[in-house]
Amino acid sequence: MADEVVLVDAYISMYGMRVRIALAEKGVEYEFKDENLFDKSALLLEMNPTHKKVPVLIHNGKPICESLVILEYIDEVWKDNSPPLLPRHPYQRAQARFWADFVDKKVSVPGRRIWLTKGDEQETAKKEFIEALNSLEEELGDRTYFGGESFGFVDLALIPFYSWFYAYETCGNFSIEEHCPRLIVWAKRCMEKESVSKSLADPKKVYDFVLLLKKKFCVE
Repeated sequence: MADEVVLVDAYISMYGMRVRIALAEKGVEYEFKDENLFDKSALLLEMNPTHKKVPVLIHNGKPICESLVILEYIDEVWKDNSPPLLPRHPYQRAQARFWADFVDKKVSVPGRRIWLTKGDEQETAKKEFIEALNSLEEELGDRTYFGGESFGFVDLALIPFYSWFYAYETCGNFSIEEHCPRLIVWAKRCMEKESVSKSLADPKKVYDFVLLLKKKFCVE
């Protein structure tokens, strides 16, 4: 019996983009269900009643939630489909998990505050955001990808934010490339991969969505 794989997601979700890239890397076919984040479906609420958030991977009727958890699940279930997303060595796996968690805590949070706030609070968010990206630049070093020569877990965790850079820069009136040139080189290298370029949202559409959010939260 063939696997039944459904991805409950939203086109502009950087967390959903992670899963779309991973499924493409593994060559897994799936049904994509695009959520309206302002009017969540009964399916999403049923499959993720705890957080009520995308993405949710439904594999043969069973839901898996939280993007980094889903990436590990994909890597384990389709382990025979190369390439591996996580390194095989325990120490390298631990390091990959550390930096992926760093992205969620130190990049995602101030990134949201860049478009959600203004004035001194926004300036603080921009500073924290750039500091986090600088730390990731240092970790990347001169390597092709975070894991070395192979695109992997940390790359997957971070690259979807590249589609949000335009929105951050426009809302915050600053240049990420000016502060983090090597990271932009890495991002453009990742975009040469079909699995990435076809999975990431259009930055202009992300920005349009951010404008809707700003209006919803009364941020002028």
